[in-house]
Amino acid sequence: MTVDESRGNSRYGSRWHTSDAAVSGPVGTLARPHQDWPQQDWPQQDWPQQDWPRADVDHPEFSAEPRITYQDLRAALGPQVDQMMAEADVDADELIRLVNAQTTVLPVIPDVPDTPGGLYIDEALTTELPVVAEPEPEESGLGTAVKQWKRRFLKGAVAAVLITLTGGGASALAMNKSVTVEVDGQEQTVRSFGSTVGDVLDDAGISVGTHDALSPSPDASVSDGGVISLERGRQLELIVDGETRESWVRATTVDEALGQLGLGDMLDEGAWVSESRRSEVPLDGMTLEVKSLKTITVVDGAEEPQQLTTHAVTVQELLEELGLELGSDDAVAQGVGTELSDGEEVRINRTGTSEIEVTEEIEAPVEEVEDTDLGVGERVVEEEGAAGEKLVTYRVTQRNGEEVAREEVSSEVLSEPEPKVVRVGPENPPISDAAVWDRLAHCESTNNWSINTGNGYYGGLQFDKPTWDEYGGTRYAAYPHEASREQQIAIATKLRDARGGYSAWPACAEKLGLPT
Repeated sequence: MTVDESRGNSRYGSRWHTSDAAVSGPVGTLARPHQDWPQQDWPQQDWPQQDWPRADVDHPEFSAEPRITYQDLRAALGPQVDQMMAEADVDADELIRLVNAQTTVLPVIPDVPDTPGGLYIDEALTTELPVVAEPEPEESGLGTAVKQWKRRFLKGAVAAVLITLTGGGASALAMNKSVTVEVDGQEQTVRSFGSTVGDVLDDAGISVGTHDALSPSPDASVSDGGVISLERGRQLELIVDGETRESWVRATTVDEALGQLGLGDMLDEGAWVSESRRSEVPLDGMTLEVKSLKTITVVDGAEEPQQLTTHAVTVQELLEELGLELGSDDAVAQGVGTELSDGEEVRINRTGTSEIEVTEEIEAPVEEVEDTDLGVGERVVEEEGAAGEKLVTYRVTQRNGEEVAREEVSSEVLSEPEPKVVRVGPENPPISDAAVWDRLAHCESTNNWSINTGNGYYGGLQFDKPTWDEYGGTRYAAYPHEASREQQIAIATKLRDARGGYSAWPACAEKLGLPT
């Protein structure tokens, strides 16, 4: 059936045709049930095919006009519009009027007054309008809103009217589908006149987000008894062992979400989760913290190593979990902010100070008394003496149980020591120019340092008694020959320095060429 024929068959039996200009004017009411029009026998003619300004037959689009048009009927019902109106024995204008009567959102088509002959003809229908090619105007905000409204509600309204008129016509009923929509596992039945998945979801008021998973696709066709599955995307702020990342999941529970993110093995190994794994994940997302289970060895100061399991992320968190406090001088080898890993050793160096009191012995001082009657280097203890006692306070620093420093704070003498007296024989003094003195002694006494010739001169350098005594020789021995070689040279050195040369030994000095 052509568009012209569908418009020419009224449910009340009248038959009429329009001119080419009819599509440009507003749609009028074609039949009035309260008037009894006589049946007319119109001559059969071949009417020219009209060029109707309508949307594409297969994919019609709703018009932006704030009224229901024939284009809207085609957009709502599709290519089967003519067949469905034939089943309902209604033409386009009457169907538009009936739909208008069901809604007040769009303007209702006005009821026009009677005209002679019972037919209202808009003036625009009798006027030939020139065809002027004009650019298509930009759609207004109102036009967009009207089209959205029509897409959302008009199809159902038109189909409902047709079902009422036909008492359940096959074509109209076929449009009214029962579709199961499953959203995150929750099923609901949606009755829709839509032909695609997207239409059904629109009718159900269900939107699809960027991170949602929809099956079938929005453009897929849907039939009665069809099933649409929608999984909502949910954003998680996930903190795993201190590291934060954002992820999208299509899960309704925490357990499913963590499984989708590849954390199933960690959970099986005993990981801690901040929320119950059976908790629901809200549509607007949530924050989840996951801490893996770790085996750690703790060495606390001098104590034995302790192996334990923990969900702590850092050393500091572990110390708090174990109730271990650090003193001002204590330290953890790797630092309290270090993140823990499975199998790690945490060593706490305990450093502490304490004060202790110790009774110590005061060693007896030694008093040495030179005794020339003793041989060179000889020592004789005259009095043993006795040690004293003192009480000493120390500040002791220990690390991991071992002393690393000790500082004396104070001491108190409990008993004074008694000195030890030692008689000491003369010592050999240090000498210089030993080779010169040996040559001189060889000349004087053939190097016999203990000679006593009986002529008043003694020793290797032949001192007389007065000179020996004058220059301190008695410190070592009463007579020169009783002193050691070194002691005799020491007194001879004093004598030479006092006289400015070797004049005390004139003959040998001249013989040896020594200065006098």
